[in-house]
This record gives sequence, structure tokens and C-alpha cells, in this order.
Amino acid sequence: MASAAEQLAANLSWSTFGKAKELQNRILFTLGLLIVYRLGTYIPMPGIDPDQLARFIEQTSGGILGVFNMFAGGAVGRMAIFALGIMPYISASIIMQLMTSMVPHLEQLKKEGEAGRKKINQYTRYGTVVLATVQAYGIAVGLEGQGLAVDPGLFFRASAVITLVGGTMFLMWLGEQITARGVGNGISLIIYIGIVAELPTAMAQFFELGRTGQLSAIIVIAILLGAIAVIAGVVFIERAQRRILIQYPKRQVGQKVYGGESSHLPLKVNTAGVIPPIFASSLLLLPATVAGFSADGGGDILGTISALLGRGQPLFMVIFVALIVFFAFFYTAVVFNPEEVAENLKKHGGFVPGIRPGKRTAEYLDYVLTRLTLVGALYLAVVCVLPELLIAELSVPFYFGGTSLLIVVSVTMDFITQVQSHLLAHQYGDLIEKSKLRGRGKRTPSRGPARGRS
Repeated sequence: MASAAEQLAANLSWSTFGKAKELQNRILFTLGLLIVYRLGTYIPMPGIDPDQLARFIEQTSGGILGVFNMFAGGAVGRMAIFALGIMPYISASIIMQLMTSMVPHLEQLKKEGEAGRKKINQYTRYGTVVLATVQAYGIAVGLEGQGLAVDPGLFFRASAVITLVGGTMFLMWLGEQITARGVGNGISLIIYIGIVAELPTAMAQFFELGRTGQLSAIIVIAILLGAIAVIAGVVFIERAQRRILIQYPKRQVGQKVYGGESSHLPLKVNTAGVIPPIFASSLLLLPATVAGFSADGGGDILGTISALLGRGQPLFMVIFVALIVFFAFFYTAVVFNPEEVAENLKKHGGFVPGIRPGKRTAEYLDYVLTRLTLVGALYLAVVCVLPELLIAELSVPFYFGGTSLLIVVSVTMDFITQVQSHLLAHQYGDLIEKSKLRGRGKRTPSRGPARGRS
């Protein structure tokens, strides 16, 4: 039998959306800020030679610049004010999550609720400024080394750092505003819109390969069908979860009996999300990028490493899979602590049937989570490696990569879920009536005793 939430969701329609004025305003607000972001990706940094930049980006697009260019919505290729994108904030957030599990002070802040969360967010912003400054200075020095600066020197470096750091902080503010006053996670939507905005160009390049005969029609159709199959698989795995039954004991207070209900602890198959492939690809492509920025090509040693770790090379594939698996387990261990979950269940009287509360429950959760993470890591490896083979063998555009597909599908699912939640909250009363749930609460009028006629 369908649950109440499923019955409510089944009654959603376009008429329901038309009545939800607050949701419409939130969506318009989100679209407005995303348009501002896209406009910023076309505002160039001062002091850059555009012709030299175009040639340099074409030569180094296979390195980490290609990854950053995808996440920045093409801003790196144009060296715009948003060239750093939102990646420094994401890196600072991940570092802060790692530190909260290792630094006692931060761990205590995490347990303080909303006040502690605000302090951690503030530390994350400070970390974003530091990371963005270091990366911006590195980019400025690299641009000078490649002869891309019109007037190299201290003034160019200072202006480049201020421009790039200011662009990243502005994007961070946009993301926070979207999260608070719009729909969806603002940071994820910024990355998502950057990938989607460049997708038509990649599709045009792909079909051009088929038109000119570089790819046969059969291969084009096979790749399109494969992309659809991968999207379906990503949706299935991202929604998949293992539900562990949690039972709460009954307790009697006076004449009333409380508790006795059961719930579920959902464990996702892919707890780490898209973090493992992002980190793995960034580390692997770093040598090629450093060699591209170096005036002498990075020297013999760095050049050899870059050649061995080129996209599509066997060593690249092996290390790529190993790094994805490592980061999947590592990040899962950071975001989910079985001992903490088991302790919270014990405090609230919950237990897994057949498992003792406390240490045994933590061991059981760790046992289940380890096997789920292995499945999730293998799924990430397959989704990310197969497109890399297509890119290396058939010269398919970069945007058919597994990481971009993962981000697009995951953010789309999250956005739809939040829109649905807003609609359910807005139309809760009407949906209850349509689902025939309101009738359960109605009282039938009681009839009085029959009176005899006088």
C-alpha cells in the first residue's frame, strides 16, 4: 500500500505549481542569480593577451585546466573574473570536514548545533580566502611565465589575485543566497549550470565528428544510447540505499504506553557522491598542468610522468580507479561515524533487532557501510573510466566524462526533490483532501437516544 507521502506526491500537477507563488519567486530568484554568474564568466581579467591565451588553453586543455574549465563554466578558457570558480570553497569545506573529525575544538563546535555550525562556516570562508589567494597567485605567476600578461610585474600579480579572489568570494555569496532564499543547493547549482552551459558546444563538436566522418553513424548512435544507459544507472544507484531497521522499546508512564514504534536508518550506496572522481582526476592531471605552465615543458622527469599519466594510458586508468576507491572509503569515513550513530541510537533507546546496542551496533553499521561503499566505489570507477576510454580512443568531447554526468544527474535529482518538497508543503491541506486522508479525522455525528411520542 502506498504511503501517505507517496499519495500526496501522486497528486502534484501543473495547477499545483501555478498556485505556489512562493515557490515561483524562489525559482525566479535562483535563475536570476545564476544568470548573474553566467554573465561574470564572460568578463575578462585585466592585463591578459586574448590571442596568446586562446593558443595556450588549446594546448593545455587536456590537463587539470580542462577539469577546472568544466567546473567554471568555460571561465578558465576565457580567463574571466570567475576563473577560479567555486572550487576553493569546496576544497575548504572538505578540509574543514576532515578537521572536525580530528580537532577536538572543531568537533565540539559541531555538537553545539546552529551556533557551532555558524562558526564552522565562518572558518570555512576564511579558508576559502587563503586557498583562493594561493591559487590566484599561482595562476598569475603561470600566466606571466607563459607570456600571456600584457604588462607583467607586481601590479599585474596584485590585480590578478584581487580579481580572482573577489570573484570566488562573490560566487560563494551567490551560492549561499541561492541556498537560503532560492531552491536547491547554491554551490552545486553553480557547478551544474557551468557544465550545462558548455554542453551544447560539446554536443555540436560531437555531431560534427559524425558529420565529417571521423565517427561512424553506428558509433554516434551507440555513444548516445550508452550515455542514456549511464544516466539511468546513475539515477538508480544514487537513489539506492540500504535501510536498517531500528526498533524502539515500549515504556509505560502511568496508564499510557509510549514507544514501541520502528523506523529505518538509510545508508546510501554512494555516500561520497562526486567527491572521489573530482579529487582523483585533479591529482592525476596535476603533472600535465605543471608541465604546461613551465617554460621548458617541465623538464625530462616531469615530461615523462605527464606522458605516462596521459588520459587513456593504462597507468592513468589503474591509478585513477585506485584513487577513486581510496577517496570513496576515505570521504565516507569522514562524513559517517558508525560509533557516533550507535551512541545516539543508544541514548534514545533505539536498537537494531538482534544486535546489542553500543559497540556491537557500531561494528554492524561499519560492516554494512564497508560493503555498500565498495559497491559505490566500483560504480564510480566504472562510470568514470568508461568515458575516459571513449575520450582517448574516439576523441569524444570532454563533457561526456563520467564526473560531469554524475554532477548533472545528482544535482537535477536534488533540485526536483526540493521543488517537490516545496509543493507538498504549500498544498498540504488540498493534497490531504485529494488523497482521502482527511476523512479519517472527521467525526461522525452521534445520534441521541430515541424519544417516545407523548
